[in-house]
Amino acid sequence: MEFSIKSALGFGWETFKRRPWFFVGATLVIFLLYIAAGALTGTIDYALTGDTKNYSGVGSILDWLIGTLISMGAVAFYLKAHDNPEQVTLSALWHPHPYWSYLAATVLVGLVIVLGLLLLIVPGIIFGLMFMFTSFIVIDRALGPIDAMKESKRITSGYRWRLLGFVLLLALINLAGVIALVVGLLVTVPVTSIAFANAYRVLSDRAGV
Repeated sequence: MEFSIKSALGFGWETFKRRPWFFVGATLVIFLLYIAAGALTGTIDYALTGDTKNYSGVGSILDWLIGTLISMGAVAFYLKAHDNPEQVTLSALWHPHPYWSYLAATVLVGLVIVLGLLLLIVPGIIFGLMFMFTSFIVIDRALGPIDAMKESKRITSGYRWRLLGFVLLLALINLAGVIALVVGLLVTVPVTSIAFANAYRVLSDRAGV
């Protein structure tokens, strides 16, 4: 199957329609987990600094570590939602392995993108597209961070300009969700996340994984 923006978004929307209330609920759970993590670390910041507006090192690090765990669960969930929408359950949100590989991968990709942005911006955009599926690969195939980045680079080769349009469109769709009183994100986030998972699956298949 050839990757196209239209087919990926179409897949995301059609999959969402199969279990709309479940996907809305699952996305709400993810949002609430992030809010709970922020409340927890805010409490720690207040206990250490006496002011919730002053961030402590302990609170910031804990927020990052917990956020990574939630992100892993979200990636695992939307991959399973893509592959088997009728059978996926909320239990898929608990996916703590391989935690350290995922954490290292996000750090490395972030550093590479920042470095690229400092080099006249365009290289940062290219690096972002090149390594955009790194986190999915770590979760899906349990590769180490370097191998996952290499694999993301391989499967995106030849499609990066198309992927740029895809990512920008996903961002616009989620922006529309924000404009729709934020509640719209409960629809746009699962649709775009499943569409993103579809792009990953199609490009992986074409690359001969």
